[in-house]
Amino acid sequence: MLEIKNAVKVFERGTMMEHTALDHLSLHLDDGEFVTILGSNGAGKSTLFNAICGSFYLDEGTVSLGGINLTLMPEHRRARHIGRVFQDPMRGTAPNMTIEENLSLAHSRSTASPLSFAPTRREKALFRDRLAEFGMQLEDRMKTKVGLLSGGQRQVVTLLMCTIVTPRLLLLDEHTAALDPGTAAKVMEITQKIVAESHLTTMMITHNMSAALTTGTRTLMMDSGRILFDLSGEQRAGMTTEALLEMYSTTTHEKLDNDRMLFEKAHQG
Repeated sequence: MLEIKNAVKVFERGTMMEHTALDHLSLHLDDGEFVTILGSNGAGKSTLFNAICGSFYLDEGTVSLGGINLTLMPEHRRARHIGRVFQDPMRGTAPNMTIEENLSLAHSRSTASPLSFAPTRREKALFRDRLAEFGMQLEDRMKTKVGLLSGGQRQVVTLLMCTIVTPRLLLLDEHTAALDPGTAAKVMEITQKIVAESHLTTMMITHNMSAALTTGTRTLMMDSGRILFDLSGEQRAGMTTEALLEMYSTTTHEKLDNDRMLFEKAHQG
């Protein structure tokens, strides 16, 4: 499904600020895999997502998705195949447009007609039915501007926008980090429902180590633009947060004092 080979990205090359964000990274995801990604700030997690989405071109390496070579494909064309939900609930939606207008705009990707935010009667019924599944009463607020919704409600609308036309790949970029614990749990419940029902190939960045080891089917730990660990099956099932931190420290010869605080703060909500 997703194939990344020998990905290299260096920012500010040739200057004192030179930084290798992706260091010959290779990764393969099968169809329907749900992969969680951990790593300290600057490990390359969001850079990896940006490379997949086409926010920049790689210095070396290739990216393909479902047999389609994305390496030199512009970002707007990749967006037809990839859904992405950001940490900021305001990204990915038009806040001055209503829920149904935002969903109509997203749904128009599946039609041959130009982008439109004037939904048909059939589309309105579809949007109401899909929103009603989430138990947040959003189906009764179709005419509400997205900018007036709570953070959790906006993330649910964004999730539906990204998946109303089933993408080949769904990227979740710490999409619950800005929410309170109760809302974050609800959004994760809805996320897992959408992923399971549509059998979506999914990657999720998180700082919550416990969630990373129990959500989905596979966990990656990144550091300095590389994948340190790739955990699945029995190894992942038996892994604890303490054991993972110890593995990290042993491999990198670095202590995780600051990151331990970050991880624990995220875990506590």
